[in-house]
Parts: sequence; structure tokens; C-alpha cells
Amino acid sequence: MEKFSHSSDTDIGDYLKLFACTAVMLQTVLAFALKLTVSETSQIFIGIIYNLIKFTAPAFIFGILYTTTRKTILTGRYQPYLKQQWHSLFVPTIWWTMIYLLITPDLQQVHHYDDLKTFLWQFVNGNAAPHLWYNTMMLQFILLMPLFWLIGRWCATSTKRGLLVASITAIVYLAWIIFYDQEVFHGPQMVHWYLLDRFFLSFLAYGIFGTLAWQYRQAVNRFFRTWWPIGCLIFLGSFYWINNELFQFGFPIMLTNAPYYKPTMVLYDLTVISLIAALAITQLDHRSPVNRVVHLLAVFAYKAFLSNAFWTELLWLAGGKQLVLHHLWLGIATLYLGTWLLSFASAFAIHFVWQKLSVTIPNFAGN
Repeated sequence: MEKFSHSSDTDIGDYLKLFACTAVMLQTVLAFALKLTVSETSQIFIGIIYNLIKFTAPAFIFGILYTTTRKTILTGRYQPYLKQQWHSLFVPTIWWTMIYLLITPDLQQVHHYDDLKTFLWQFVNGNAAPHLWYNTMMLQFILLMPLFWLIGRWCATSTKRGLLVASITAIVYLAWIIFYDQEVFHGPQMVHWYLLDRFFLSFLAYGIFGTLAWQYRQAVNRFFRTWWPIGCLIFLGSFYWINNELFQFGFPIMLTNAPYYKPTMVLYDLTVISLIAALAITQLDHRSPVNRVVHLLAVFAYKAFLSNAFWTELLWLAGGKQLVLHHLWLGIATLYLGTWLLSFASAFAIHFVWQKLSVTIPNFAGN
């Protein structure tokens, strides 16, 4: 019997989304700081911190699929679901992508647009800003939600089916990661196939595991409650492993040498997800007041994530660069705090203004 009721709005997915959103903003700030000439010692610490928070995309996907499965698996209908996601996810993505391309074009990745064709290509491929590759990947999961409903419903009738799906997923995903590691990451197709990092298959396991985690929540939550100390040991071992791999590339430290698509990083990410889930379960078990705060912030996490590179860029140009140059860690902390506050504040403000307009405009037109 579960100690907490899932009739509450807050769930494990909310904790994962909030942790992921909060951490990914620091990734952006660290990448900005590393643009400057910093000592090798500082580069090492930046690399270690970057690896520490290199769980964001998997955690977000796991959390989104967990929460979406909880809310829609029994009554989900694709057209109403897609309409809702269009307004809550696709429209903000379109607007912020336009802002990045027109107002902060220097943030583009790989290539810069020079005509309408390349503008549109940058718009859809996730290269409009350093973090928008994730949107290109995540929105594929939204479009493919019927597949996860199908998997969840099929597994719900039998534990053996769930174990079968989890096993096949693990084998296929490991094969995919090994393929990517050998062929794309510093492999022969590094330049030509780089867009595979935003192909949904590169994060499919986290989506399926998120779906199964809800469907078998009693057993899964019991496992998280019981085995979290072992998870801490695996965390320490895998964290050492991924840092060792990063530093083998030497100096200067390149954050691109710490991708999600390595067997070691997959182990690390799954371990971090399990530990965040264990923390969430504990908070939910004790009906902690913080649950409501987590849920509120998680609702706005995606919109805050969309804007974070924009605010970091503005803060960087408004004096953040000089602060980081003269006081590295104070500058990083200030940029990070400012980015987090502005990202969530803008998400809340835009939502509030839009709610007001959506009521005022129809009334005005009616009059």
C-alpha cells in the first residue's frame, strides 16, 4: 500500500522536471564561463560540476513521461492531448526560437542562417540556441505519446510484460548508445550525423522507463525506498568514471566531450534519476509542504528552460562577462542565480499576461 495518494497534483515527475530545469541553467552558465581563458584547475572544477549535473535531459524525459502517463494513460485521447500540448509546449517553443534567431543570433550552433531556407532549417533543427536541441528531441516524444500509452496499457495487465519491455528496451538502447559512441562521438560520422543527438531514439529508454515507473509504481517506489543507499554507491562510482573519461581528453576541457550517449553516462543518469525519485517519494510520503512549491515550479519549468540562455546572454553582456573574468566563481554564482530568477519570473509573467489577454480580448471584441 502506498503511503501517499497520487490524487495529489505533485508526483515524482515534478521533482525530476524541477531538478532538471534548475541544473540545466547551470550548464548554460558553465559553458559561457568556459569561453574565457581560465586556469587548468578552474577548468577541472568546471568539468566536474558539469558532469555532476549532466542528467538533465534524461531526467526531464523520464519525468514528463511519468507525469503524462499518470494523467492520461486511462483516458488519453490523442487529439485533445495534442491540442493541449500545442498551446503549452509548441507555441512557447516557436516564440522563443524566433526570439533567439532574431534577437540573439550569435547563440546559434554549428552554422548561422544567411537566407530564408537556412533560417527555417535553424528554426526546426534545434541549433537556434545552445539548449534548443533538447526541444527538437522532446517534442518528438509528445507526438509519439500514443506509442507510450500503448506500451503502458499492454504492460499494465502483466508484470512479466513489463519486465519483457524493460529488458528489450535496455538491450536495444545499449546497442544504440554503443553504436553512437563508436560511430558519431569522435567517430567517422561525427560531423555528418551529429543531429542524431536530438533523435528521440537517443532518449527512448528514459521515456519507456518513466512510463513503466508509473504503471508499476508500488513495486518501483518500494525499490527506490529500499535500495537508495546502493544507489549512492553506484552514483559515486559512475561519477568518478565519467570524470575520468572527460579528463582523458586533456586540456582545454571541452564540454562536448561529456555527452549523454555513453554507457557510463547512461548508468550515471539512471542512478541520479533513481535518487531524485527516492527523495521525491520521501517528501510525498511525509506530505511535505514543499511538494506544492515543487509542483508549481515544475508546471513552469519548461517555459523557464526555454528562456534561460536568453537571460544568461543578457546578463553576460550587461557585466557578467567582466565579473566572471575577474572573480570566476562569484561570477558563475551570480549569473546562475540571475538566470534562474529571470527565467522563472518571465515564465510566470508571460503566463499571467497571456491569461489576462485571453479574457480581455474576446470581451473587447464582443463589446
